Amino acid sequence: MLKARSAGLIIKMLKLGVNIDHVATLRELRRGIEPEPVFAALVCQANGADSIVVHLREDRRHIKERDLCILKEIVKIKLNLEMSVAADIVQIACKVKPDQATLVPEKRQEITTEGGLDVIANFKKIKQALNKLESQGIELSLFIDPDKKQIDAAKKVGVGMIELHTGRYADAKNEKEQDKFFKELEIATHYAKTKGLVVNAGHGLNYYNVYRVAKIKGIEELNIGYSIVCRAVLVGLERAVKEMKALMQ
Repeated sequence: MLKARSAGLIIKMLKLGVNIDHVATLRELRRGIEPEPVFAALVCQANGADSIVVHLREDRRHIKERDLCILKEIVKIKLNLEMSVAADIVQIACKVKPDQATLVPEKRQEITTEGGLDVIANFKKIKQALNKLESQGIELSLFIDPDKKQIDAAKKVGVGMIELHTGRYADAKNEKEQDKFFKELEIATHYAKTKGLVVNAGHGLNYYNVYRVAKIKGIEELNIGYSIVCRAVLVGLERAVKEMKALMQ
């Protein structure tokens, strides 16, 4: 972790995980060979990203097994695989061994992930998947809503890390609504830290709303993808990553 020294204090710098799924989405629009997600990952790595995030969906709508395997070999920063608890996906993860696996909910008809994983309702399935992944030395995380009951369940199931779903904050219709969901994130972060959990956050964050979440004490990493890829179309991926990293700090 990068650190800055000031007046004898060590200040932890907020990390940025860049999700490159939508680089693959562009490729799949024409069923072609470009843009190459691996090249995008290397650009992100060279310009301040602390981790590369990909979601290997069950329908393989963007990232493929090939992408995952090459990323594992090429990328030198952390590779974070978002994944469902489906048996074939767990098997692939155990074979490839990404640095981190983040379990997320998944629906075939959704455009993007619509909410956090319901750990309470799916405790047994999640536990089984986590046990298999942990046996391969993979660091574990759960993508959950900023809810105390879900945080308790995450702690109980045995993970040491969570990622808080920031979608409701990001999609707020007005300032009052945004304030409400921001407060939820603050409270959830503080509560998770009292439980000894590492706290990350992500979903829907962009260049206009990231600054508030970046100020929440206790969050260690923000995972952002769609907004960075959109920005990259206009200014290039190198600049898009650097700008996001600067806004976070």
